[in-house]
Amino acid sequence: MTAETLEQELFKSVENNTPDYIKNNKYINLDNKNEFVFILKKEHLLPYDETKNPEGLDLNNWLKNYEKEAAVSTAGIRGPQNILYPYDVRFPINIMGIMLATYAKALVAKEKYNGKKLLKLAGREVRYNSDKFLDLIARVQAAQGIETLTTYERKTMPIWLASFLCFKLDLLGGEYITSSHGISVKNATKDLNSQGSQYLPEESMEFVNKIKEIFNIVQKEGRYEIKIAKSDDKFINESFMKTINNGIDLYREYLEQGVANKENIDLIKSAKKKIIIENVGGSAFNTLSKILESFKISEKFVWQNIEEDPFFHGIGKYDKDPKGKKCFYDYSVDATVIAKNKEGKAYFPVIDTLNYQEKLKSYPKGTVVLITDPDHDRLTVCQIEEKEKIPFLDKTGISYSMLESNRILCVYTANQSFLLIMDFWAKQLKSADKWNNHPRFIIKTTASAKSWDEWAKYNGVKVVNVPVGFKEIANIMKKTEQQLINNPEKDVIITDVLGNDINLGKNPRMLFGGEESGGMIIGSEELIKSKSGRIAIAMREKSASEAIIIASAMAAKLENENKMLSEALDEIFTANKIIAKYDMREDIAYYNESEPDINKLTQAKKDGEALRTKNDLFYLTMALAEFDGIISLNQVKSILKSTFKTLNFDNLTDVKFVGDGTYLQFTDKFIEIRPSGTDAKTKAYGSGSNRSDISEFARILGNYSGDLNDEYLALIPKDYYNNAKEKSMKEYLKFTDKDADKRIFEIPDYNKTLNI
Repeated sequence: MTAETLEQELFKSVENNTPDYIKNNKYINLDNKNEFVFILKKEHLLPYDETKNPEGLDLNNWLKNYEKEAAVSTAGIRGPQNILYPYDVRFPINIMGIMLATYAKALVAKEKYNGKKLLKLAGREVRYNSDKFLDLIARVQAAQGIETLTTYERKTMPIWLASFLCFKLDLLGGEYITSSHGISVKNATKDLNSQGSQYLPEESMEFVNKIKEIFNIVQKEGRYEIKIAKSDDKFINESFMKTINNGIDLYREYLEQGVANKENIDLIKSAKKKIIIENVGGSAFNTLSKILESFKISEKFVWQNIEEDPFFHGIGKYDKDPKGKKCFYDYSVDATVIAKNKEGKAYFPVIDTLNYQEKLKSYPKGTVVLITDPDHDRLTVCQIEEKEKIPFLDKTGISYSMLESNRILCVYTANQSFLLIMDFWAKQLKSADKWNNHPRFIIKTTASAKSWDEWAKYNGVKVVNVPVGFKEIANIMKKTEQQLINNPEKDVIITDVLGNDINLGKNPRMLFGGEESGGMIIGSEELIKSKSGRIAIAMREKSASEAIIIASAMAAKLENENKMLSEALDEIFTANKIIAKYDMREDIAYYNESEPDINKLTQAKKDGEALRTKNDLFYLTMALAEFDGIISLNQVKSILKSTFKTLNFDNLTDVKFVGDGTYLQFTDKFIEIRPSGTDAKTKAYGSGSNRSDISEFARILGNYSGDLNDEYLALIPKDYYNNAKEKSMKEYLKFTDKDADKRIFEIPDYNKTLNI
């Protein structure tokens, strides 16, 4: 089935499952480009009833679910939407919710910075209704006197550019519309603060509480007015972004100080083989192509999918679910996702929809393919190799997909490709005589590979482990900077989520920050300065442009040495005495996220969340109980042995809560079980010295029902189990609050810094 046919099938199912009262209730008409006032009524807070409450939108229930997402969100408050009728409040993401959240954030900002000129940015990628949401956000902010910068003609931009500009231009923050590499029907707003980093839960709760206040007023007074400015209001500024080339020139200057140095640009220019950029969704092209042109290296690249498409060109989309049931099913656009067919054979469902058997036919062995996602912040690295290399790849832990009878496409996990990149960057710093100018450290999520920790230890690089989510990496950056500013002559000491106090040394520099899901950033040698003089050791958001440039330079160097990525990875393992060569991730989805019937979707998600939470609590409670001295490590082992009789826990050395999941440390591996913060999913990560071993552990532990056996119930009090989730949130907040960045953002004089 073609992508066009699949999309029409999706549209048809959405149309058929949207009732007439939704279709006919366009309560906020964005086609009206003039100023207007929306009146929020008491009736809107209550459920719809055809006779008793025909104006019902059930907003009380919407807010309850929205608040739950805000408290745990790892990457914006996201969820499915009605792609044809975006004012359908039955879905988590909708025009009413976007309006209320934007308005509440505007009120919070005005209270904090009373009388100050407020400047924010609004950006988007290609998802369904993103243009409408951006228009609404800009108009709501404009009505409150907040000036909103948008790209010229409000075109797409990557998330990292929005983040970069928030910091560089000293903006109050930004609103970015994306759901990262999530499925097509999902959307979200990523709230960016003045640093350009995503809101932490406590920042999100400020505006959620403001929405509650508004609802209380409506409950008492029966109504509340929210003004929507005209579409071309004076507070919506497209012209400024045009004067700075949509921020591309500023970002180019930043890149020149880091990964786009002369050595790397010259390496890319020396490449003989073309490098393919797989532009999923199409929105990377608008920005990255201009950056590559500015460095005069654009001819070294071949683009796939330069047109923007909210259906993502059919990538990851199927007309059957994993069990073979006829329906629309979306595996997302994460190229590293591995599924199993009915025969139990593993395959790459996303890679298989890229039609590489045909598209890569004319490209030679060694061709590198760089896959980026719709908001252009993640990277997957692939390379064409010969089939005869399979035994070596299996031994090295590299997965692959068949192309033709004699050729394969190696698909590197981010754990593998980023290890290659950080090793390459370290060698460059050493060859340039810069390595010893500063102590070096990396920031990584606990779910990322154990090989990163081993490599860092061998190279004298400190490691700070954090929970999943790039905002957690940014939080450590800010804590480091605060100490650099307040005590420049003292060692910087950071506590990681494993409870370790890490001495980073005097005036340290971040070598690398990244996560196993494909996001990375390189630290800066010279402190990055904003227009008003604020400093940063690195940018706050992962960037696939930065990753593509350094990955391309590395690929060019290896090509010059007649060496494949797989061979270079194996050499790194050997040279750095890395034992944990293998990594894997087991993704357990408890329902079909693309289900068009909202009632079925809501119930399936609710049932799935219960399964996810039950699985999570089984491990989480043991970790907290062991930490509190309620049970011993030996008793943890005993519970696990009696529950999982086919697995060996003899060499388990620790079990820890790591902010959003449970981390089981063994002498030869780690396994982390983590519930999704935004959906009914469980992720099980593994990294260690035996591939089949970590795969078996992750599969069994990740898919466990969470049932408690007699030994568990005898050792851990039931009330402790019931309160474990609440206790874990308190422990997480202790971690984020310890040595938190207390720098207060001061609104600059924009007339002086930006001439606005």
